[in-house]
Amino acid sequence: MAEEKSDSVVRLLSRAVHRIRTTPPRIIASPATQPRRAAVAIVIRVVPSPNTVPVSDDAPLPTLAQFFELDWVKDPHASPEVLLLRRDGASTSDTVPGHASAFMNGFTGDGASKSSGDAGAHVAFPGGRSEEGDEGCLYTAMRHTWEEIGLDLAERDFMCVGQLDDREITTSLGKRLLMILSPFVFLQLTPKPLPTEPVDGTTIHWVPLGTLVSAVLPRSVGDKVNAKSRWSSVAVDAASRITPRHSAVLNILVRVLIGSMQFPAIILDLPESEASSLSTSSAGSTALPNSASYPALTQDKLEKGFTATKSVSSKKRTRSRHQLKLKLWGLSLGMTLDLLATMAPPSTLTSSDSDRLSLSSLQLPFHPVGGEGMRIEALAPSLASVFPRFSYPDVNFWIWVFGKRYREVVRGWEASVRSGGSNVRRINWSGTALNTFYAAVRKALIVVLVLRSIGVLVGLLFAGWWVLA
Repeated sequence: MAEEKSDSVVRLLSRAVHRIRTTPPRIIASPATQPRRAAVAIVIRVVPSPNTVPVSDDAPLPTLAQFFELDWVKDPHASPEVLLLRRDGASTSDTVPGHASAFMNGFTGDGASKSSGDAGAHVAFPGGRSEEGDEGCLYTAMRHTWEEIGLDLAERDFMCVGQLDDREITTSLGKRLLMILSPFVFLQLTPKPLPTEPVDGTTIHWVPLGTLVSAVLPRSVGDKVNAKSRWSSVAVDAASRITPRHSAVLNILVRVLIGSMQFPAIILDLPESEASSLSTSSAGSTALPNSASYPALTQDKLEKGFTATKSVSSKKRTRSRHQLKLKLWGLSLGMTLDLLATMAPPSTLTSSDSDRLSLSSLQLPFHPVGGEGMRIEALAPSLASVFPRFSYPDVNFWIWVFGKRYREVVRGWEASVRSGGSNVRRINWSGTALNTFYAAVRKALIVVLVLRSIGVLVGLLFAGWWVLA
């Protein structure tokens, strides 16, 4: 435990980069019925200490091994940061599955995108849907980053460290596949801040990586970070997932009967002193680099690739700088947890004296409904973050009742990891677990709706009999 406490955030980042670099990601092939794919870029940089000797622009670029041995990187006051985006002009209820705005506003693994209106701006990674002509998902991630914020990841300053596991994006409570999402991790090898120019309504936040680490590995950073994070939740209207969009009366009725879904979220409370340095408004004055690597921004790309929103007034920008509260949830939280899991020292899950299962040791305060007693959050942290709990306890109970198949899948996953066989990477365990979980959710909701409807009908009949009698 003492060794864990002595780890700096840079050291944790070095461990993560090595694991991502050496571990092949799980690639999910797109089915013929839904070939749509998307990609996001997880961009990380290390901000040197103010007292660091400036590095010449002509200095040769280091390799990954050399990078973490550089003096300005090893400096105790160096601060790794991760790039997040916020769209001020688009609420989560306005996002469209497949558009980049859906990724930027906490698009969840089941397509849910309506927030409860809790305080906190929703943030996510730059990215969006692949388009015809893209040379692959890596190109898609780089192109969207360029189009959205003017940051060219093809420059010599950046290195693509590797890719995290693919994940399925579904809607209609996991019943229909929307697309396959591929997250790519980039590391800036130079200390100098690079110019950006986000589109109107988009705000760039360079969030200290230690702030995120403090939520899942608190003993690794201790009091070394200035800003802490805390866990919260986002309420999503469950009725919007199973009722027609324009049936207001039916939507209200179903909402009363089954309640809302609660998704875990990380609240990033950053101090005012860091707000101005971490938040860059969309009114940038730096010109975009003149590069032919990426296609020009057209109306077709605005409609298919991402949504540009209205510009934000200077008064609102000033207020956001002084009250910087960010909320990370849904797919973006899942990818963040996958990244942080590569930083965690391995733990062991013991089923017997001879069986020891090596897992990441993230400390998560939530567990999926129906998976009590199992370590799904250790097998796949991102998967646990998109499994909701319902506001009505009886709905959660029925999910547990119908979750037998889901629990069997998770146990098979654990056994596969424990044995170290080829099935760990060959079988899409996360997709199977997601499908079986939402199959249990759909059955539970049907039972709850039927029982509540019968109860309402019996109550009305009894009230009518009592009045007539």
